[in-house]
Amino acid sequence: MTQAEHRPTNFIRQIIDEDLASGKHTTVATRFPPEPNGYLHIGHAKSICLNFGIAQDYQGTCNLRFDDTNPAKEEVEYVESIQRDVQWLGFQWHGAVRYSSDYFDKLYGYAIELINKGLAYVDELSADEIREYRGTLTSPGKHSPYRDRSVEENLALFEKMRAGGFKEGEACLRAKIDMASSFIVMRDPVIYRVKFAEHHQTGDKWCIYPMYDFTHCISDALEGITHSICTLEFQDNRRLYDWVLDNISIDCHPRQYEFSRLNLEYSIMSKRKLNQLVTEQIVEGWDDPRMPTVSGLRRRGYTPAAIREFCRRIGVTKQDNTVEMSALESCIREDLNENAPRAMAVLRPLRIVIENFDAAQTEMLTVPNHPNKPEMGTHTIPFAREILIDETDFREEANKQFKRLVLGKEVRLRHAYVIKAERVEKDADGRVTTVYCSYDAETLGKDPADGRKVKGVIHWVTAAHSLPAQIRLYDRLFAVANPGAAEDFLATINPNSLTILEGARVEPSLKDAPAEKAFQFEREGYFCADSKLSTPDHLVFNLTVALRDTWQE
Repeated sequence: MTQAEHRPTNFIRQIIDEDLASGKHTTVATRFPPEPNGYLHIGHAKSICLNFGIAQDYQGTCNLRFDDTNPAKEEVEYVESIQRDVQWLGFQWHGAVRYSSDYFDKLYGYAIELINKGLAYVDELSADEIREYRGTLTSPGKHSPYRDRSVEENLALFEKMRAGGFKEGEACLRAKIDMASSFIVMRDPVIYRVKFAEHHQTGDKWCIYPMYDFTHCISDALEGITHSICTLEFQDNRRLYDWVLDNISIDCHPRQYEFSRLNLEYSIMSKRKLNQLVTEQIVEGWDDPRMPTVSGLRRRGYTPAAIREFCRRIGVTKQDNTVEMSALESCIREDLNENAPRAMAVLRPLRIVIENFDAAQTEMLTVPNHPNKPEMGTHTIPFAREILIDETDFREEANKQFKRLVLGKEVRLRHAYVIKAERVEKDADGRVTTVYCSYDAETLGKDPADGRKVKGVIHWVTAAHSLPAQIRLYDRLFAVANPGAAEDFLATINPNSLTILEGARVEPSLKDAPAEKAFQFEREGYFCADSKLSTPDHLVFNLTVALRDTWQE
């Protein structure tokens, strides 16, 4: 993280300051505990920046711990992608990567302890029956007929669960708390269930797996976490977090603190729905540049600094709100305006022939990589008799507001000469195919000698030296601001979220453009070479963001 990224303050940091000042803690230990059941999205980036940022600023530690208690939905691919994303964002976890499965033996032991204390029992109600017995927000639950089994019977049945003696859904272990609690999460929650699934870390050692609420607090305590930070949907679960730790023989007792999750306009933050987009092939994968995943944003050309700055700006509060997409886009736009080298690309080429330029000549022009940063150096571009401009930059007739190339008038070519459109050639449909021009040889880098003013500047590439490229123009994946609220979120997909332009041409310096490195294509936007599709022989560039926000226009 750079020095320019200022240390923020928020209610969690204020709590930490108080804990350190009072001597409650002498150090700070946080953790980032993702489930390996999908790729990380921009909402996870907020949590990463918070947990790792706190650890950095307080010279503490932050563990990366995978909450891997549901092997049926987990894959090593997700484990690896999450590690890549955390490091790409600029953070490094403390020590080795950790897994909740590292603690399965200890978790089993703590479950036995709760049974021995009369605080857990094996229940043989079905999932539907458990739900029915649990009650509602306005009516209390009722006791399971299996709730008052003896300790010995529960120990024997729990061992039977572990040995594979029950089918999935036939039995579970529940904590014995309070079926009349005003917090439904405290109405004898399930803490172990039977699941016959190969685990990516433990193989087939276990056929029973602990539930998140039982696992998470114990994992935090075993790792000596001081501040367990999660999102607001786990606020009620804090009662169960504390209950478990209060009732087992464990020394450390972390505290849980909740903050509001990130909601971003025109995006989905549900991993289940994101997975649906992938499995139904509505997008090209988890790293599709339209996806709000960290890997999708990276492939699109977003930078770690821009995402960290976005997370800093939106802040950490307990107030749920939805952030405008323009807030994210302005962060990457500001970053790339400052740091992206410039280049020229013509997305919709129109042929220009400069008739008074020597056909045998190619002139090499030296141009800056950034107009305001000489320290970023220069590169050369070829200039020749035949060039290409964007077809939208020419009109046969236009009013004074059109400051580009007009028949009979002049325009400046970026970094090159002033040219004048003399005549056109059209195809059978009346479409202009070639514009014949003249150039003023005395206008390289300076105004015309006779004092006439040329107001417009357009970009170009040479016909012979430029390289063919596919341009992928990305727009918002959804056509409505809150797709998650729709009855069918798939019905809100933006049909124009991807436009592919074949036949674009880019300047030759972009032949070896590194994947995901952003360039400003002058007057077009910020683009990067696609990390999966682009090769030196088949260039593919993704639109990262337009030069300005045009969505509301």
